[in-house]
Amino acid sequence: MRAHIIGVAGPSSSGKSELARQLVDRLPGTSIVSLDSYYRGMEEIPLEERKKVNFDHPDSLDWELLHEHLVAIADGRAFDEPVYSFADYARTTETKVIQPSEFLIVEGLFVLYWPELRKMLDTKVYVQTGPDVCFHRRLTRDVAERGRTPQSVREQYELTVRPSAEWFVYPTEKYANLVVSGEEPLERSTSAVIAALHRAEAAGA
Repeated sequence: MRAHIIGVAGPSSSGKSELARQLVDRLPGTSIVSLDSYYRGMEEIPLEERKKVNFDHPDSLDWELLHEHLVAIADGRAFDEPVYSFADYARTTETKVIQPSEFLIVEGLFVLYWPELRKMLDTKVYVQTGPDVCFHRRLTRDVAERGRTPQSVREQYELTVRPSAEWFVYPTEKYANLVVSGEEPLERSTSAVIAALHRAEAAGA
């Protein structure tokens, strides 16, 4: 049976990852593939130069490789998801094996951006969250988990994160089958996605 691929998109720190984790709790055996794992490898570039790359632009992501991987999983074949190091701004030598299952969740900023990827998604979800909420969440996360300073987070947010959301992320909401709020209780948005999956299953029966 072909895997039902769920795409979860939305601006940075909108709640995509949390929603994906909640869905896994409700859909046992489901794997999450993060678009963040597919940043292009730039190991040949010095670290200081890597830090200057605009990672909030779609061109920074190897979406072609992700597309290949989604084709594989749709055909019932496993694939090796890259492992990316945010501390080193580079891919590591490790990979994570993603096995075929009934459902697969793909989450990330630009999951609904590329037409080729959208065609691979059976259920397309957009997480809508206000920019102020997103900024404060990102500030907390990047300082605690990614070794960034508050000043560097603020500068990056204003220079690339917010403009990128306006140019490349917000417009993709129109492609979603379902829009949920990233500011409401997770139980509500999770249940909305599960209900959409049940409707899709009933329609395909």
